[in-house]
Amino acid sequence: MSNLKAIKRESTSSGANNKLRSEGLIPAILYGGKDANKNISVEKKDLKNLVNSDTFLSKVLELDIDGKKEKVIPRDVEFHVVSEEPIHIDFMRIVAGKKIILEIPVKFINHPDSPGLKRGGVLNIVRRKVELKCPAENIPNEITIDLAGTDIGTSIKISSVKLEGNVVPTITDRDFVIATVASPTVMKEPEKPSESEATAEGAEGEAPVEGAEAASKDGDATKKDEKSKEGADKKTEDKKPAEKK
Repeated sequence: MSNLKAIKRESTSSGANNKLRSEGLIPAILYGGKDANKNISVEKKDLKNLVNSDTFLSKVLELDIDGKKEKVIPRDVEFHVVSEEPIHIDFMRIVAGKKIILEIPVKFINHPDSPGLKRGGVLNIVRRKVELKCPAENIPNEITIDLAGTDIGTSIKISSVKLEGNVVPTITDRDFVIATVASPTVMKEPEKPSESEATAEGAEGEAPVEGAEAASKDGDATKKDEKSKEGADKKTEDKKPAEKK
């Protein structure tokens, strides 16, 4: 459990909040339970890594407010539209015996031990978070799913997940799917021939068009010459005088 120091803040005006942010503090509010709401601020540097984690909004923290410690859970974070830095946080008190509905992130382990993934299968994640109803004193940080032994076609449902006592999914009317191990969907394209192979294919095939036309023209010219010669020889024979008997 992470511990955070918090400071009470008297003013809630925009000017006062902006001043706190310039000093490296994040304005926040603490609510819930029988105690009154408290306006507080926390150090940005203490929250930097926590805020960016997937488990932040389901993580139990301990706030130290002027020496008084309270277990809380973050319920909402407001970010700056440009810098994306956290500018306000809502914390809720954890009251023993009460149940809280939270979205808990799913974590997959033992990928190398999955026969389906080894054979080129794909882990198709249907739900990255699952909404659970948890006792305030028993909130899981994450839902762990072991992929060891899963083959292509395996469907991982909520019924196969081990949940702690009194932790139940909010969806109760069906055994919903969290992930599947699916067949690979990417088809391998045939390799394109290299330039040398393409040139070789052209040489073995038909003659280029220009060469074919040239050969055709040469053949036609030869035929014309032969016909002209035959015609001249015939005329010469016709002009010869008849032999005297």
